[in-house]
Amino acid sequence: MPDWLEHTIWWQVFPLGLVGAESETVEGAPVVHRLGHVQAWLDYAVELGATGLALGPVFAASTHGYDTIDPFRVDPRLGDEADLVALIEAAHARGLRVLLDGVFNHVGRDHPAFAEVLAQGPQASRAAWFRLSWPRGTDPGTEPDYACFEGHRQLVTLNHDAPAVADYVVSVMTHWLALGVDGWRLDAAYAVPRRFWSDVLARVRSVHPDAYLVGEVIHGDYAAIVRDTGLDAVTQYELWKAIWSALNDRNLFELAHALDRHNGFLDAFVPLTFVGNHDVTRIASRLADERHLPQALAILLVCGGTPSIYAGDEQAFRGVKEERVGGDDAIRPAFPDTPAGLAPYGWPIYRLHQTLIALRHRHPWLHRARTRTLHLTNEHLVLAVGDGTQHLLLALNLAEAGLLLPAPNARIVEAGEASLAAPGTPDARVSLGPQGWAVLAI
Repeated sequence: MPDWLEHTIWWQVFPLGLVGAESETVEGAPVVHRLGHVQAWLDYAVELGATGLALGPVFAASTHGYDTIDPFRVDPRLGDEADLVALIEAAHARGLRVLLDGVFNHVGRDHPAFAEVLAQGPQASRAAWFRLSWPRGTDPGTEPDYACFEGHRQLVTLNHDAPAVADYVVSVMTHWLALGVDGWRLDAAYAVPRRFWSDVLARVRSVHPDAYLVGEVIHGDYAAIVRDTGLDAVTQYELWKAIWSALNDRNLFELAHALDRHNGFLDAFVPLTFVGNHDVTRIASRLADERHLPQALAILLVCGGTPSIYAGDEQAFRGVKEERVGGDDAIRPAFPDTPAGLAPYGWPIYRLHQTLIALRHRHPWLHRARTRTLHLTNEHLVLAVGDGTQHLLLALNLAEAGLLLPAPNARIVEAGEASLAAPGTPDARVSLGPQGWAVLAI
């Protein structure tokens, strides 16, 4: 794991949405230089407290970006290579690391290698790149059956047993790392054989040992996947689900259980943690009670992991993901030209993010911190968060009445609205109001 990761807070952007790009690429259309729109938000990200810019798909694709046509070329709806390099350099000038989104489980139907298969049949030079069968004959122009990603016929699964596919993925990853990016998010990493990643990532690291490589993994044995693939981390969907579900159900036992499992993951690697991303309903819409948004953020930013903030969540953007064509549009909206165009009602949540991110920067050891439950009911939770030598407490109250909770040895309130009785003693108590929360220093 790169040393710089300990201090990283990602601000995740979905570029095609943020810049208001067309929903489909039109063949022969001129390049539209829109990545400057993303660059106009870099100072905003820095002021938030972010130290990394995680970009969604930026490569030439047919529609949403995950149906790649050419990963060596920037999507013409966003700009060209010079625009992307300028964005990377502008981010670095502000102290922001840059993460690219790599789609290497599948390609779009319009990818030249698959177009060759459709035109030339089994004799196509890159036919071995795909898992094909030819039940209707083998004449040129005959379309084979083929493996696709989760039933989406526009997403043609690559044959990860083919050495040429491994060479292709290594060449893409090293090309952009050489141009200055700091790492890769590997889309649908869970769908790719682990042996493929083990080979490819070892080859990438031999050239770029400081690259951060994180895989999208929704469920499964996270630690085993990291061990078998050579990834630095995977996405912590278990904790994401437990945060909003526990708050909605006022069942903090669910959260405590997930955090116990999270401790086990931290023994093996540091997960990528989040309460929102480009694939899920916005956290402000997911929560049944909007008063629980600060608690969700406090959990994210006080517990171990590498936190990622999905652009717009820091302004309490709303948006519900729907399982239909265009169902992601609401969670991937266009942004104003500059932050000055944002609505005024989102700024209090932005300032809360600033407060909690600043707290995390004061305590970089939180990156690998474990939690221990000190007090737990359905609606009340006190966690000790520590690395063995340094500690904080996180206290949550989901009830409609205020109360006193145990806060042994807590000295001061670092974040949240609370007061302490008998501070600095084993009998210290924290007073929280209805729906209150606090981060306490020991």
